[in-house]
Order: sequence, then C-alpha cells, then structure tokens
Amino acid sequence: MSPAPEPAPLPRPSLTARRKAETQLEIARAAAVLFAERGAAVTADEIARASGVALRTFYRYFRTKEEAVVPLLATGVREWADELAASPDGPDAPPVCETLERAARRALTPADAAAAESLRLTRGLLRAMPGDPALRAVWHRAHHDAEEALVPVLERLTGAGPLEVRLAAAAANTALRVAVEQWAAGDGPPEGPRGPAALVARSMRALTAGMPELTTAHGRAGSRGRTAAERSGRAARVRRGDGPAGAGKREG
Repeated sequence: MSPAPEPAPLPRPSLTARRKAETQLEIARAAAVLFAERGAAVTADEIARASGVALRTFYRYFRTKEEAVVPLLATGVREWADELAASPDGPDAPPVCETLERAARRALTPADAAAAESLRLTRGLLRAMPGDPALRAVWHRAHHDAEEALVPVLERLTGAGPLEVRLAAAAANTALRVAVEQWAAGDGPPEGPRGPAALVARSMRALTAGMPELTTAHGRAGSRGRTAAERSGRAARVRRGDGPAGAGKREG
C-alpha cells in the first residue's frame, strides 16, 4: 500500500498581511493589560493611545474595544489548528487523539518569553471576564471559530461522518478552552504539572475517551474521495473566513 499523500502546505501570508497581524497583536496586548487592570471601564481611546496608534486606526482593525483582544486570544488555538492541518493521515499515522493532544500541549507550552507573556495576559483577561459579559463573548466566539476550523481538519484525519467529526471538534476545542480557564483561575505557573499544557492533556483524554474515530486508524485518509490538497485547502479557507464556516465573520 502506497503511503498517504502529505497535506498541501498552507499558503504563506503576504508581507502586508503579516504587518497587519503584528499591529493587531500589539494592540491586543495593550488592550489585555488595560482590561486586566481596569475591567469594563477601559475605553477604545485608551487602548489606542497605549498601543501607539490613532483611534481611527484602531477602528479600522476592530469594531469594539472588546474585539481588540481577539488576536491575543486566538493565537494559541490558531497555532494548534495549523499544526493539526499539517499532520499526515493514513494507516501509518498515530491515532488522532494522540495528534490532538500533542498539538494542544505544544500550543500551550511557552516556547519563549513572548509566549509566556501571552499566557500571562490571557490569564488577566480571563479573570476580568466575570465583570464584562462582552469580553467573555469575545472569548467564546474565538473558540467557536476555532472549532469550525477544526472540522475540515478532523474530517481529513478521521474520515468519519459529519456528526462524529463535529462531536470530536467540539470535544477537542472544549478541552483546550477549559484547560486554559482552569489554569487562569488558579496561581499555577505557565509550565509544569500545574501549567495549561498539562491540564489540556488531562482534559483531552477525558473528553475524547469513548470516541473510536479518534483512537483507531479505521476510516482514515480520504473516505470522502477528496484529495489531501483539496481538504487542506478547505481548512485554510475556513481559517481565513472564506469558506461557509467563516461566512459573515468580521475582521479583527
């Protein structure tokens, strides 16, 4: 049996798109600091001044002050989804549950000081959310978008039916969200047995147990008849908001 084809590489964003993303992330970091310090009282003007951009520029990127934190909140789940999208399928690939857990642990393990700072800022945001329903809604929307992005990826990796794929995406995404929320509610460090990476491993095992499509190789690699490149392309479109799952998704 010939090996399954590798998924097509994701297209590299243009220089303009990368600079835009960097600016949005800088604004998101400034917004996170202010929300953690002042809660719902913070204003868009204060966020713009703290991040060194004009208020007009702020509103070009974000419709509301709460939406300014989306780039920060979405970083970990986007890295997770991107790593999963690059994972090979086929009979020789590891069980999908192992692939999910490994990618989630990597996404929540700070590789450098900047990643550790992002986790710290996320903890501050999550602690501010009980007093700011609009901020909490942004957090849940970020995870809803991540779940939608997981669907075509898990469809390729499992070859399972639509219901099973959506359940698997919901379970995996919930494991990531709950792990980060649980870590943020305590005082554990960003690494080690009390860190978010360890918690997501426990959460993933608990929520994906009993899902045979994630624990065996049965039905993997192409049961839908699409090529690996087509399936990978669909996943990329969903993350960009070009596909049906991203229809109507607002920028920022």
